[in-house]
Amino acid sequence: MTQTWNDLLFAHWAVDPGELRSRIPGDFELDLYDGKAWIGIVPFYMTNVSARGVPSLPWISEFPELNVRTYVSVADRPGVYFFSLDAGSALAVRTARALLNLPYFSAIMQVSTHGDTVAYDSRRNGGRHRAEFAATYEPSGRAAAPTPGTLEYFLTERYCLYNRNHRKVPYRLEIHHLPWPLQRAEARLARNELAAANGLSLPSAPPLLHFSKRQDVVAWAPTSI
Repeated sequence: MTQTWNDLLFAHWAVDPGELRSRIPGDFELDLYDGKAWIGIVPFYMTNVSARGVPSLPWISEFPELNVRTYVSVADRPGVYFFSLDAGSALAVRTARALLNLPYFSAIMQVSTHGDTVAYDSRRNGGRHRAEFAATYEPSGRAAAPTPGTLEYFLTERYCLYNRNHRKVPYRLEIHHLPWPLQRAEARLARNELAAANGLSLPSAPPLLHFSKRQDVVAWAPTSI
């Protein structure tokens, strides 16, 4: 697939690894930085979502997405593990759940920009998994690729996701993109119920924030590991 990720916010909180280990399938090793695990909440807007070689269609290929994630590795290969993914496309939700067994949820989502400021609002559709998120955020400072070995690199430069399929077989899904053009960010999180909806607790300390204007991505089919 091809995808373009727009107006993306990385909001990260450091947590005790013991809080997450029981939430991660035993096939995957929780990845730590300086002894800390990390929870990321990442809102952005998707465009150009299509099979490679197939033209994208505005009413299908564009929608907001919002994920809750942590970081794992398999055989020293770092990747992302998702606790949940909300999307403003019911078709994308059904497809990802059917093909990849990813924990996608349909949500009513609105994203608007005013200069450099992004206003983001998400309301997950009903049921026991109901959750809301509302934030405004904007970049601060110049964009630059993260330096290997830094925390920013650890949190963002990951080129696969890990999950289990419907038969509980672990898999890796490879992605590729250029290094992230990261900027420091400022954000105001008016409502943030996503961690709690996943049974996770965020510390009271403010999150580490980064912004990226655009990232073009290609993704491959999953392979068993």
